[in-house]
Amino acid sequence: TDRQTDRQTDYNARVKPNTAFLNTLKEKLPEFFDSNDHFSIDKFENALREHNIDEVTNGYQLDFIGKDYARRQVGEVSETVIVPDEKQNNGEGQHSKNLFFTGDNLEVLRQLQAAYSDSIDVIYIDPPYNTGNNDFTYPDNFEYSDEQLQNMLGLDDDALARLKSIQGKSSHSAWLTFMYPRLSLAKKLLKNNGVIFISIDDNEAANLKEISDEIFGENNFLAQIVWERAYAPINLKRNFSVSHDYMLVYGRDAQIIKTNGIQRTNTADNRYQNPDSDPRGVWKSDNLSVGPANKRNIYPITTPSGRVVEPPAGRSWRLSQKEFRERLADKRIWFGKDGNSVPGIKRFLSDLKKTGITPMTIWKREDVGDSQAATQYLQKLMNNKSYFSYPKPVKLIQRAIQLYASKEATVMDFFAGSATTAEAVMQQNIVDGGHRKFIMVQLPEKTYYLNKSGSKVPTKGGEDAFENGFESIDEIARERIRRAAQKIKADNELTLPTDFDGSFKHYRVVRPVKKTVAAVHEFDINKTNLFSDMLGSFSSTALNVAGDVSGTGTIMTTWLARDGYPFDVAVKSIDFASYQAHIINDEALYLINEGWNSQQTKLLLNQLGKHELDLRNVVIFVYSFKLDALLELENGLKQLDNDVSLLRRY
Repeated sequence: TDRQTDRQTDYNARVKPNTAFLNTLKEKLPEFFDSNDHFSIDKFENALREHNIDEVTNGYQLDFIGKDYARRQVGEVSETVIVPDEKQNNGEGQHSKNLFFTGDNLEVLRQLQAAYSDSIDVIYIDPPYNTGNNDFTYPDNFEYSDEQLQNMLGLDDDALARLKSIQGKSSHSAWLTFMYPRLSLAKKLLKNNGVIFISIDDNEAANLKEISDEIFGENNFLAQIVWERAYAPINLKRNFSVSHDYMLVYGRDAQIIKTNGIQRTNTADNRYQNPDSDPRGVWKSDNLSVGPANKRNIYPITTPSGRVVEPPAGRSWRLSQKEFRERLADKRIWFGKDGNSVPGIKRFLSDLKKTGITPMTIWKREDVGDSQAATQYLQKLMNNKSYFSYPKPVKLIQRAIQLYASKEATVMDFFAGSATTAEAVMQQNIVDGGHRKFIMVQLPEKTYYLNKSGSKVPTKGGEDAFENGFESIDEIARERIRRAAQKIKADNELTLPTDFDGSFKHYRVVRPVKKTVAAVHEFDINKTNLFSDMLGSFSSTALNVAGDVSGTGTIMTTWLARDGYPFDVAVKSIDFASYQAHIINDEALYLINEGWNSQQTKLLLNQLGKHELDLRNVVIFVYSFKLDALLELENGLKQLDNDVSLLRRY
């Protein structure tokens, strides 16, 4: 037809000298072509090599644009500060052991490396799924110059262009570059017997498995759980209506990890009866036949009623004839009340493992909940407002906690979202009387944007939240924790433990303003007597965040985390002639405030000399010290018999 002729003409107009050859290659070797029908010469050359040097030395691994940059991010130190929320931390969260961090989770993970290395029992995360529906775009702005990036990573111009091409994109490479450093840092926080659960869907499941194998090690892969998240098909789908998500499960060291098992429920135990009044207790009949058939275990069995039965076609008895006779003599074979049924094995409740039921890798919605029910529950909890799409069910995460978190465990979620994990921890503590703690991390994603006139306009999907006074996602998450705690208290009014922890301490992890960063880089104590209010530039007001905290509070909190102290460490104030200092564990003295002089130095040296203070370190905020006061303190400490180090911090 004319239409066919037109198509052929169009095709012929696009034919190139190598088209026939490429068509032949695609027919014979389709694995070397991408989704855009582009032939990968690099992949083809690797396949032709007799010896792949990288594979011989490093084993199989996944490569992607941005991988070297992602690996470099793992080694970078944080340039942020930790701002405590004084109102929350000295109010409702004063006695709480739970933590909530507002900020970029990559920066928070860096900040926690010293204080929480090898400390976390269970991590659950629900990262962006990268479905292509605006749920993920690569957020890094590459603050380094092009020249710096090239020098850091050894890139030529083409490689640099490929790296920068992922900025603001949702490609597989962009998603992997985003996830790689976060998973690498998370691994360092896990205990040796710690476990991480990562929720994901089909779009990135394969890639997530590849980088997780590389980061955690293939031998530390524990399971790929299939969660039945939906119960009804979407009939508008052209081929399949997806009804599942996955959870990839890895351990820090699989050799020493052992599950607690799924806790038995009254419903499960009530299935055990005792119809024959067996003195050994309640039991349940289990199928005696198994498949595929084992020929040696195919034999006839005569029931007490006289009926002769054999295994169904393709199956055999699970017991040999000798084993069957032994159990029959021990009254462990059941033929039904009338003695005419197909035989079953009696399984006694008392014989079950005390550690619980071994979990399977398919988690059904009737056991752990589904997306629709989770959405409805959260809406009801939040005054019938819809703030989140597809939140995870509390029971889903609660099961992960049951399997691997002891009663004193620390559970972390650095993609906190609606803070379902926090509620799951609190709920599980109610179930078994545990004292588990949670650490939540959530980016302060805005529920609004500023239009051209500077007015706040709700984002798509953020209308309800913005109208109800929530200007960022983390605010909603914290309110959800409060409401969940209130519900738990109301539901368990008569049995609530007196030490139930239904609150949290709150910290914001932020970057100092550029002016402060520039001043830090330019500072020279030999040229400047005293920097103008450097301390004040770290207050919550100067950092433009809520919290009502002084610069001293911010610096103190940041340094404690950097020095490996947990956030609940006791900080004692100590006075040196009206100068307020801070002492930690009777071993470290922090001098942050301005105003230190000779009088304070003499008092400190006197107390150290008399061993009234027994310190290892004196840590000072250099910008608060005049040069002569600093040198006097430094020289004085050197003359003591005590081995006290002076640590200058900039």
